[in-house]
Amino acid sequence: MFTGIVEELGEVLDLAPSGDGGRLRVRGPLVTAGVRHGASIAVNGVCLTVADVHAEGFIADVMPETLARSTLGCLRPGHRVNLERALPAGARLDGHIVAGHVDGTGTLLQRQAADRWEVVRIELPEPLGRYVAEKGSIAVDGVSLTVTGVAAGWFTVALIPTTAEVTTLGELAEGERVNLEVDVLAKYVERLLQASGRLS
Repeated sequence: MFTGIVEELGEVLDLAPSGDGGRLRVRGPLVTAGVRHGASIAVNGVCLTVADVHAEGFIADVMPETLARSTLGCLRPGHRVNLERALPAGARLDGHIVAGHVDGTGTLLQRQAADRWEVVRIELPEPLGRYVAEKGSIAVDGVSLTVTGVAAGWFTVALIPTTAEVTTLGELAEGERVNLEVDVLAKYVERLLQASGRLS
């Protein structure tokens, strides 16, 4: 489990084909400190298992399912990525519960500058719309954000200066794709209601 609070801006060193998937090599000395084989690290919101650790970072295998459902397949050497280690038991939950299981991708539609922050409008795929609520939580490229507005086909979030500085969201351009993870609690509530026959 993660919180959506990015610990480090890492750098992609390589994404090489590996069978029908890929093998991702990332520079991230902070998140790699103390991490061993088999640990979980979120890369742009995608939970990956550490296959190996090197002097500057780590290597992870990326399944075809992950490449199909996320933006990881678009990564190239030099790309910066949001990194977060798994939440240790008993630690403070500063963001919200993030599983690292990306539900889909959206396109950054608009950036609108305000006084000291930016309002960002992002495409919301129709199947995910029912899980997104104003003032609710959503993870965008692994960053825990509060939804400021939602309508058919899009939602908005506000980026404070700190978020823009310490994550990749500050440098994303209009038209670029981002990973989206909706609130897992909303999905479980829906599933339970369906199983009980209260929701068709």
